[in-house]
Amino acid sequence: MATDLTLRPPVAPVRPTRIVTHGDERVDPYFWMRDRDDPDLIPYLEAENAYAEAVTAHTAGLRERLYEEIKGRTKETDSTAPVRYAGWLYYTRTVEGLEYPISCRKRGSMDAEEEVILDVNALAAGHDYFSVGAAVVSPDHALLAYTEDVDGSERFVLRVKDLATGALLDERIESVSWSLAWAQDRTLYYTVQDDAKRPYKLLRHRLGADPAADEVIHHEADEGFFCYAERSSSGRFVYLSLVSNQSSEWWVLDAGDPNATKRLIAERRPGEEYYLTDQGERFLIRTNDGAATNFRLIEAPRATPGREHWRELLPADEAITLESVLGFADHVVLLRRDNGIHTINVERVSTGERHVVEMPESNYVAGLEPALDYDTVLLQFSYESMVTPPSWFEYDMATRDRTLLKQQEVLGGYDPSAYRAERLDVTARDGTVVPMSIVYRAGIPRDGSNPALLYAYGSYGITIEPGFNAGRVSLLDRGFVYAIAHVRGGGFLGERWRKAGKLLEKKNTFTDFVDCAERLVADGYTSADRLAIQGGSAGGLLMGAVLNMRPDLFAVVVAQVPFVDVINTMLDSSIPLTVIEYDEWGNPNDPTFYEYMRSYSPYDNVRAAAYPHLLVMSGLNDPRVQYWEPAKWVALLRTRAEGSGVIVHKVQMGAGHGGPSGRYERMRETAYVFAFVLDRLSAA
Repeated sequence: MATDLTLRPPVAPVRPTRIVTHGDERVDPYFWMRDRDDPDLIPYLEAENAYAEAVTAHTAGLRERLYEEIKGRTKETDSTAPVRYAGWLYYTRTVEGLEYPISCRKRGSMDAEEEVILDVNALAAGHDYFSVGAAVVSPDHALLAYTEDVDGSERFVLRVKDLATGALLDERIESVSWSLAWAQDRTLYYTVQDDAKRPYKLLRHRLGADPAADEVIHHEADEGFFCYAERSSSGRFVYLSLVSNQSSEWWVLDAGDPNATKRLIAERRPGEEYYLTDQGERFLIRTNDGAATNFRLIEAPRATPGREHWRELLPADEAITLESVLGFADHVVLLRRDNGIHTINVERVSTGERHVVEMPESNYVAGLEPALDYDTVLLQFSYESMVTPPSWFEYDMATRDRTLLKQQEVLGGYDPSAYRAERLDVTARDGTVVPMSIVYRAGIPRDGSNPALLYAYGSYGITIEPGFNAGRVSLLDRGFVYAIAHVRGGGFLGERWRKAGKLLEKKNTFTDFVDCAERLVADGYTSADRLAIQGGSAGGLLMGAVLNMRPDLFAVVVAQVPFVDVINTMLDSSIPLTVIEYDEWGNPNDPTFYEYMRSYSPYDNVRAAAYPHLLVMSGLNDPRVQYWEPAKWVALLRTRAEGSGVIVHKVQMGAGHGGPSGRYERMRETAYVFAFVLDRLSAA
């Protein structure tokens, strides 16, 4: 590790802003950073980038080695497992040297002639950033509707391509959101965003018509709900789902009727969620209505789907989470999570016969691929573990035979048997058992000498799966222990786990993480001066909170697009997505929630302490965590941090929440993060 002590970090101008809420006064020295037009802002962020580059310049060789290692394990010219859809096989492929995927198809078999339907490399030419939000093929397979984002702001433009000629149609619709759905003819449903970047309207577009005349099918006035469109598995319906962080409401439209009116399934109720699929003459509904915590499965007639006609098929189980449901012509498939481990459950409707798909390992991750073909016995699912690369199977639900369609090839001689994966149950300070997944190279000592990286997210019921990551091998081969803390607030142990780490129980997320870190140290996997931690977005909030709680427990912290200015953000309903977040964090206009947030908000709890080395990464165009949150946090930390910890803020000036868009750019970002961690732990 080398640090030029003559380097000085940029100093942000201090312009104190007095903020009084519920009688509590806060003085924010950097509130001015919210103004994009302030003449001091961009020069300051550019100075941060210059400082970051100067402080990490000595790691350039290490970064390049790591990049080449990660790239060297990647089969650069490759393709995904093909997905069957009405006689076509759809897949994407990558080409060595090109940043973006190429979407393709073949008719009948993979021996047929290839048709390129979308070359993202061609679309991205001339752009520093490019992302495709959604891409859906019309039911007659003649057209492709897709959305594109050229700056990371997530304000997409809708385009339609003629797949026979390759020409773009005249359709160009601005400010659309993430979801698209075709009706059975050439009618297209899409959602648009309001000024807060919330998808709030569903519109119907007829090809060739003026988008200004598109019919508004639904206008969602409640700022706490997002509006989505999708086509049902059978293709008979277009679904309109209205979803908040704690409740949902679904409507259906007849996909065969170009003038269809929406039909309600069941009115929304506070705290009740339900999710829809169709199968035969019924809807299958996954819901927490009538369930204490986890979801149950019910059925409802297609003609009369209201709650009064709901009939339970599978009761809720507090130990098992029902995560998703797929409907086929004669089969129903359930993805369930039992004590954190997935199971795929298959039922043949005509006979009632049920079975569970067998898996080769005890700790693994499985997933259901979209059911594009409805009248089929073939199910596609994915499988991986912390040591087994991702694999995709085609499974015959009638014969129970499976065919391996694709396994991610890891180049460079990767041998799964050289690594060990474990699950460790950690007893938290309140007696709750918190799972932690660990992977390391076989034969490492358990004497505290190993470097380690502990990762977590812990919000919205999202699970960070204990799956495979080829880039991570660069750490494992340098003696690292890599761990994922499945803290409360995530979804690893179901709805009870999610609810135990949100609102007025949010601090469980932070204390769980600290307890997992302490267990790694106590069991000799690592020591405090060899432990790095990492999280992004809401996981960046976690990093900020535990950094304030226990700066002595960690040697390096990586916080990516961190949500750290909790109170200021949640008090400002004009900021994109704030109102819908009340269901997750609470509304600080309520004194009870304000006081609770005030006690953990990272920006509001920075104190004089010997903070460890810190790498912060953000995006200027991020619509989810605004750039000023990490910028303000870093500026304040520098005024109060004691000791020799280096604080680096790297700002993506042309990207958003997800960071760089190209695959090689993402590899370089991973190499940058790993190099910072290795250098600061002196583990290179």
